[in-house]
Amino acid sequence: MENKNFIPINQNYDHLKCYQKAECIYDVTFYFAHRFLEKGDRTVDQMVQAARSGKQNIAEGIEAGTTSKETAIKLVNVARASLQELLIDYKDYLRVRDLELWYFDSEKGRQCRRACMAHNNSDYYRRAVKERNDTAIANIAITLIFQDDKLLKGLIEHLKQEFLEQGGMKEQMYNARVAYRAKYGSR
Repeated sequence: MENKNFIPINQNYDHLKCYQKAECIYDVTFYFAHRFLEKGDRTVDQMVQAARSGKQNIAEGIEAGTTSKETAIKLVNVARASLQELLIDYKDYLRVRDLELWYFDSEKGRQCRRACMAHNNSDYYRRAVKERNDTAIANIAITLIFQDDKLLKGLIEHLKQEFLEQGGMKEQMYNARVAYRAKYGSR
């Protein structure tokens, strides 16, 4: 089987729901950190960078996946870890200020989950956060992070399955070369 296309060129990471959700998380976090945290507080940069890392590592992982599934899996997992760091920052913010964390089975938690599941467009969140207080925005971010974590776990499983089915780059290159030789002979 001749396969001259063993390196897919266009991965379209921006069409992935996990990337879109990560972009929403970044936009919400950028607004939140600059609006509710003190200027000069290291947490501002840490939160914004964790949100950025989540988004950027998805894009980089998907692009790197054209030649290395191992790198793709590692970078998507780095995205998950960055978002987990951000999750802790949001929970800390609520806890130390005695603000309400909307639990999964609470009415506010259910409403927030439904809204966050329905919207993956960062424009929606950039408008919505301007009308909400810090408690609501932190809970929206927490909900988005939980939802994106589930999507990222699914992406990692998908990448692992692709590796099992297609092999790595070296295997694909070898198989393409063997197929070429079988068809055209050794040149």
